[in-house]
Amino acid sequence: MSRIGKNPINVPTGTDVKIENNLISVKGPRGELKWNFSGQMKVALEDKQIVVNRSSDANQERALHGTTRSIIANMVTGTSEGFKRDLLISGVGYRAQLQGNKISFTLGYSHPVEFELPAGVTAEVDKKQTQITLHSIDKQLIGQVAANIRALRPPNVYKGKGIKYAEEIIKLKVGKSGK
Repeated sequence: MSRIGKNPINVPTGTDVKIENNLISVKGPRGELKWNFSGQMKVALEDKQIVVNRSSDANQERALHGTTRSIIANMVTGTSEGFKRDLLISGVGYRAQLQGNKISFTLGYSHPVEFELPAGVTAEVDKKQTQITLHSIDKQLIGQVAANIRALRPPNVYKGKGIKYAEEIIKLKVGKSGK
């Protein structure tokens, strides 16, 4: 049995869960998310807990068991609390400015780089214009947006300049004259 898949998901108060025909809908104070799960999984709501079961021990069902439970748990957490991701910009002259639903980056290129935020993701930029905080109820979407922003100028391993996640540690390499 999957260690993650066998754990029930507690549904907090104020969050409404509906399960119909392989479609789970989670509505909470921050918004609503829907997801079509595989027909091989059995998802049930039992006294304020969501339980995910599988019918057999086939490899594909075993693989889907923990994944299905994790995605549903992220939906419940996102609609009740939300997710947050921090990005740091380091480098002389590197900065970000928020303009509506677009972020304009100055990253050492000959032109500013415009990044449009998708629906469901909001951003905040601090006063120094070197820290971006992304907010969303969808964990997969916020992770993909953060990865796309980081890809605009990944951190340089020699000088440490670029966009990195707040919790990321960049181990700097020594240069040519490394002794």
